[in-house]
Amino acid sequence: MPQFVPGLQLAREFYAEAVYPLLEEHFPQVQYAAALLGPGSEVAGLDTERSTDHNWGPRLQVFLGTDDSARHAAAITAMLASRLPASLRGYPVAFPLTTEPGGTPRHRVEAAELGEWLTGRLGFDPLHAVTLLDWLATPAQRLAEVTTGAVFHDGPGDLTRARARARLAWYPRDVWLCLLACQWQRIGQEEAFPGRCAEAGDDLGAVVVTARLARDLMRLWLLMHRRYPPYSKWLGTAFARLPQTAGLSAALTAAISATDWPTREQHLCHAYETVAAKHNQLGLTPPLDTRTRRFYDRPYQVIDAARFTAALRKEITDPQIRHLPPIGAIDQFTDSTDAIGSLPFLRAIIKAAMQPPGHSAAE
Repeated sequence: MPQFVPGLQLAREFYAEAVYPLLEEHFPQVQYAAALLGPGSEVAGLDTERSTDHNWGPRLQVFLGTDDSARHAAAITAMLASRLPASLRGYPVAFPLTTEPGGTPRHRVEAAELGEWLTGRLGFDPLHAVTLLDWLATPAQRLAEVTTGAVFHDGPGDLTRARARARLAWYPRDVWLCLLACQWQRIGQEEAFPGRCAEAGDDLGAVVVTARLARDLMRLWLLMHRRYPPYSKWLGTAFARLPQTAGLSAALTAAISATDWPTREQHLCHAYETVAAKHNQLGLTPPLDTRTRRFYDRPYQVIDAARFTAALRKEITDPQIRHLPPIGAIDQFTDSTDAIGSLPFLRAIIKAAMQPPGHSAAE
């Protein structure tokens, strides 16, 4: 086995040593951007030697303008197929993908029109205006796939300089406030359940709900740090990489692994108060009390997350966003892998949710 090279580094070397010289020789008149974006653990810098066993190798995208794509994309693909080296750093340049059953190995330099590629990954083209529907209907994982990775060259400037990636760097303020409010809403709906489960003698149920709350707190922490929450495989890794997270991570881990309710509640309370303190540090609302309190007259402690939801929604100035149902972006209320993979389906759901009461999506 060759010595492991992180995929982003391998892609950068692939471009500099193989793809760039060939494009300069055969297509010197064509302006393009070269990058590694989209799905794949290497795009987020999370790949390891384990990642190399499938769908991994020297690869990148070459993005063209509309006219150049129509004239040159197929020719660039064919030229590279005949001129690229057989391997780079010991890794084959031509390799199969599991998404192409029975497919023959081929090089993975994707020549594509930029706007078309972005629309395929996101459901819209951020080179034009990014609408509220676009923000809410696009899974955070997809936004991360376009805003992370690396751009090796950007001749036209459309991919970087105040264009596609810059426009997607983070949610507009009112959308961010809405997503934070809805994430607190999720916590508020279940924060009393671990105590009730324990009181009813259902320790397994208490652990399951605690784990759900931990996941929601982790996603909230990422949103607070202006990071797109990734899908489940990388959620813990992305969470752990945030600054000043060790204490919160320890509290959540201890809450999930506790064997009795008093210990679990103690660690959950620490986690709640840590996240509440971070809310105040953001300065998005007037400061709120960060201490936990009893859930009505019942003998368990909660943060009363609805307070944070209400305070955040009060700061939203856009009337359309302020009057949205409290469900947030698509992956705040939908986590089915098959559903998340269908962008037209997701956009239809959000479009329907955005309709004022008494109106249908078709109107």
